[in-house]
Amino acid sequence: MSRKKGKTREGIFRGSVKGYGFVKIDGTEEEVYISKDHTKGALNGDRVCIKILEEKQENDFHQEGKVVEVLERERDTLVGIFQKSRNFGFVVPDDKKFGTDIYISKKNMGKARSGHKVLVKILKYPVRGKNAEGKVIEVIGNVNAAGVDMLSLIKEYDLPYRFPDFVVEEAKKITQQIDPKSWGKREDLTKREIFTIDGKDAKDLDDAVCVEKTKNGTYLLGVHIADVSHYVKEGSKLDQEAILRGTSIYMMDRVIPMLPRELSNGICSLNAGTDRFAISVWMEVNEKGKVISSDVKKSVIHVTERMNYTDVTKILDRSDEAVLKRYEPYIEHFDRMKELAEILMERRKKEGSLDLDLPESKIILNQDGIAIDVQKEELTIANKIIEQFMLLANETIAERFYWLEAPFIYRVHEVPDMDKIEELNKFLYNFGYKIKATKEQVYPKAFADVLEEIKGKPEERVISNLILRTLKIAKYESENKGHFGIASKYYCHFTSPIRRYPDLFIHRIISMYLENPKQMNEVKKEIYRSQAVRYAETSSEREKIAQKVEREAIQIKMAEYMQEKVGEEFDGVISSITSFGMFVELENTVEGLIRFENLGEDYYIYDENRKTLFGERTKTIFKIGDSIRIRVIRANKELREIDFERVIPEEKQEEKDEIVD
Repeated sequence: MSRKKGKTREGIFRGSVKGYGFVKIDGTEEEVYISKDHTKGALNGDRVCIKILEEKQENDFHQEGKVVEVLERERDTLVGIFQKSRNFGFVVPDDKKFGTDIYISKKNMGKARSGHKVLVKILKYPVRGKNAEGKVIEVIGNVNAAGVDMLSLIKEYDLPYRFPDFVVEEAKKITQQIDPKSWGKREDLTKREIFTIDGKDAKDLDDAVCVEKTKNGTYLLGVHIADVSHYVKEGSKLDQEAILRGTSIYMMDRVIPMLPRELSNGICSLNAGTDRFAISVWMEVNEKGKVISSDVKKSVIHVTERMNYTDVTKILDRSDEAVLKRYEPYIEHFDRMKELAEILMERRKKEGSLDLDLPESKIILNQDGIAIDVQKEELTIANKIIEQFMLLANETIAERFYWLEAPFIYRVHEVPDMDKIEELNKFLYNFGYKIKATKEQVYPKAFADVLEEIKGKPEERVISNLILRTLKIAKYESENKGHFGIASKYYCHFTSPIRRYPDLFIHRIISMYLENPKQMNEVKKEIYRSQAVRYAETSSEREKIAQKVEREAIQIKMAEYMQEKVGEEFDGVISSITSFGMFVELENTVEGLIRFENLGEDYYIYDENRKTLFGERTKTIFKIGDSIRIRVIRANKELREIDFERVIPEEKQEEKDEIVD
């Protein structure tokens, strides 16, 4: 969309390491380029007012603008490494996009010593090339001390890693046992065979499942979710704190929970062998994977066994006699789960649900929290069973309450932009693939077909990643707009109320409709619709922060692990190519950068359209998806960077020597 030259706009400034940045204009997808000379001291995350300098031409990707005023600073504290000189000190920020070191006068050093990670309060922001000035307000610890890296990340993002005393006190007042007299009209499911299936280390168990066969040959799927809203009352101190947090944050060896452990690991966790309050969704599913009837009820459950993904997989593939013997009474039940999950997966495949199936990183830490291994997280059939059952429950709840016109929070994933699809197709053309779309419309099936075509091929990981980047980011909204990624008209997050606030809000709405639907009059509906808008927005923002923190925690630990691998060689795949080098991903999911100077003695030309590098002298061509041998030359956990160099094959080295001779 074109903007008239000279007109001002407001938005958020996103800086780069090199000093320039972009401003995302409020209420639009438009981004305006800001050169290094026109930032007016704006820092990453600041709210700014900008003036458009140049009117966007037809072939321009971005308009250009200048910051005329910094309206609001995103932060007044920073985390970094302190370095001391004789009469002053300075802090090198962990956030490289901050753009300047921070000068610390002698009186503002506190007890900081060189090599300490510190929290700094900014006293003066950088102006006209001058450094920022600050004051050390907390010494986090020596940069190499165990746990300081994760604590620094917590401080950097100002995460609420401790609950206020008044919140803990309120949590402790909640009884950890369920009195049968308090069951009320809940459905008694305590004699039913019900299981939790989670990772071995999981502590907050908020979902349990069971599958039965009906006389008609259909499946009866029960998804039972912890009734957290029974304990976290609207407007309570617990509720207010949960709204602020929005989500739990998982940082490998630690969790910053949305709710205190008295709830998350206690009375709200569906621990085996104990009575627990739940909201149960019953779905009758036919042989084609369609829900032909459903019901939602308040219930009391008594989980039969706490299962983990590894053991369930061993039961299903009959690979471990000891596990089979231990769970012999339940083998038939798990077989039914697998049958139903496979039916659901087949249905989703036909409807065009996107199976990106990108492997996640699994970081192994020692007792001191040091990374000692990085592995590819393998998804088992047990993972897929739970995934399919949760998806179906979320869809069923979303559709039911959409037609009730209830105040609600939906999980929305909108249709991708056509210009991004066009860009993707330019790249896919080199591999012989294409996303079939018109100028006005694209269906999930078009993406699903390409994903199916690339399965098992060398380019699968790379193209899957590019498709993921082409898609829009899922978010929470009070209005139902469907979910493109799972090809669903109705979708919400209902299944994790211990760790996500939108789920908790939905539980509260469901409870009102189940217990006393007449209380949801138009006045009440308007109040909750207003809440839905507000909580959807704040939860989406908190989710972004959580994802960034979790991603950066992994990057820190990957770099820490690779510090011990400097000098070693590995095989990898080129995952992306840029104007400054190319990224290579190893089999264990570690990704590093090969800069041009580490590619070999040649001048490389970057083709932006094809995303390739061409060696001018050797005629070597590098493209995304190519296999390559690398050597680790640097790993820096503070910068969260890993650098590789290309290992030139012997035959290529001989050819190079001949050319030189």
